[in-house]
Amino acid sequence: MEQRTPTFGSDEDKFVLSLSCPDRPGIVHAVSQFLLAHGCTIVESQQFGDQGSGLFFMRIGFFPVPSATCPTTHGADLPMLDALRVAFATVATGFAMTWHLDYASARQQVLIMVSKLGHCLNDLLFRVSTGWLNVDVVAIVSNHDDLGAMARSYGVPFHHVPVTPETKPEAEAQLMSLVDELGVDLVVLARYMQVLSDGLCARLWGRAINIHHSMLPSFKGARPYERAHERGVKVIGATAHYVTSDLDEGPIIEQATARIDHTLSPADVAALGRDTECQALARAVRWHVQRRVFLDQRRTIVFQ
Repeated sequence: MEQRTPTFGSDEDKFVLSLSCPDRPGIVHAVSQFLLAHGCTIVESQQFGDQGSGLFFMRIGFFPVPSATCPTTHGADLPMLDALRVAFATVATGFAMTWHLDYASARQQVLIMVSKLGHCLNDLLFRVSTGWLNVDVVAIVSNHDDLGAMARSYGVPFHHVPVTPETKPEAEAQLMSLVDELGVDLVVLARYMQVLSDGLCARLWGRAINIHHSMLPSFKGARPYERAHERGVKVIGATAHYVTSDLDEGPIIEQATARIDHTLSPADVAALGRDTECQALARAVRWHVQRRVFLDQRRTIVFQ
């Protein structure tokens, strides 16, 4: 048999397969054998079986081995990607998998929601501009117009959608119209200080991430940093989680912390808190769009 030497391309050529299914013997073998049979070389693989939920999770990065009929340039690989998707469907059905297969470089369409505080928005937009976040921010929606200038400085369309108790249904309908029209994959609440309705949370299940300005579940509600300062807390933090109809109770994706002491003023503590919010939210968004986050009942499995 002819021996082929694996050739690795750039991330533009790499595929990522992510999947979850009921745990049972043979899953890893079936996936690995499928990729081998189709001339693919695995370069990264992570897996986890949750004994509590009985679910299995897996994320694999791989390259196709180049041949005369399967070129590896990004554009010419599209037929190969389609063929792999069609062929893998048989394996997936046999194990009742929920799965996704795409280029590692595929860019998701992101809509960001904000109110008046701009630190998380600015951090996300900067990370996109440097390429650290491989997404397209297609719109920014805010219930205030304060951050319109920031959005325009990054060239992102800004939509001012005021919200009152009377206009909330219309405002959420306008938001979902944008989500559908722009093909939005992920909604990011970057300090958006409005509670989403149960219906909207259900429609955005698994594709909306919120940043909470404390380590959940401690110090919920308003003035978390001032309350932490009053109590002499030594560690503060922020929590990035999926949005659910249970306020601030969604599955947690990432948390960031910072140590504080008695020498810091409430303003100093708040400034450190803003840094933790940016860090936790950015990592949560990055891992989500890289297909590293899996929902496992009320928690997440994150392959970093």
